[in-house]
Amino acid sequence: MITIDINKAKEISHSKRRDARAAEFAPLDIQATIPALAEQAEAERQLVRDKYAAIQTEIDKSNTVEELKEILSSL
Repeated sequence: MITIDINKAKEISHSKRRDARAAEFAPLDIQATIPALAEQAEAERQLVRDKYAAIQTEIDKSNTVEELKEILSSL
């Protein structure tokens, strides 16, 4: 019988979440260094932070691998 360690599955899910977040942040990090674009870039970065904070909460609340897969499919 195969058993899945849900805590390990959550760790893997969080790693994938962090990777997706970093990919979204990359272009905004560059824009944030350009004075004319910095304010808008920071506003967009906050939207990304909020999005991934919500995903983090959902991962933490998950009780099954199926729930984690569903969350990750939205990335």
